[in-house]
Amino acid sequence: MTEIWLIRHGMTEGNRYQRYIGKTDELLCEEGKEKLKEFFYPEPEAVFVSPLVRCRETAEILFPEKRLRIIDQLAECDFGDFENKNYLELSGNPDYQAWVDSGGILPFPNGESREEFQKRTLEGFQRVVSACFRSHISRAAVVVHGGTIMNIMEAYGYPGRSFYDWHVKNGCGYQVKADPVLWNRNRKVLELINEL
Repeated sequence: MTEIWLIRHGMTEGNRYQRYIGKTDELLCEEGKEKLKEFFYPEPEAVFVSPLVRCRETAEILFPEKRLRIIDQLAECDFGDFENKNYLELSGNPDYQAWVDSGGILPFPNGESREEFQKRTLEGFQRVVSACFRSHISRAAVVVHGGTIMNIMEAYGYPGRSFYDWHVKNGCGYQVKADPVLWNRNRKVLELINEL
């Protein structure tokens, strides 16, 4: 059995202003760094991260002694034309209104579709789980993005919830466990143990 903490990175300036921050490689803001010091996560045997600096910084604050294993596929969604803008700046934009009316299902103009994003992040997470099982890692941390966590938990979380019901605040996350026997039999389930 492998226990995995799925942790969202700390706050950035873009997060503070509720901007769509995907491929923008934003640093943590000072407030975000300070707030991370309030969190306690058990020491993992391995730490996997998105390649973006906000995730690497978060992992270095939470787990300063650990080597970071970068998984490129775990990066946040490419929000295309909505990148680095918030809902106020996008109000009146017909493409944005169409995306909202679709329940977030339409592809981002000049960005990723929901399906592309989900496929990519789930492939990245499969790499994490395979590495844990192969190396007999009993506790791992995965420091990524809100959307990445939502994809993973919508696909594998138990008990099940919809995509938006898995939203998590900066620095917070889910503790789950994966059974290698079930996972390898294609019964990919992450049993929810704890929420922070």
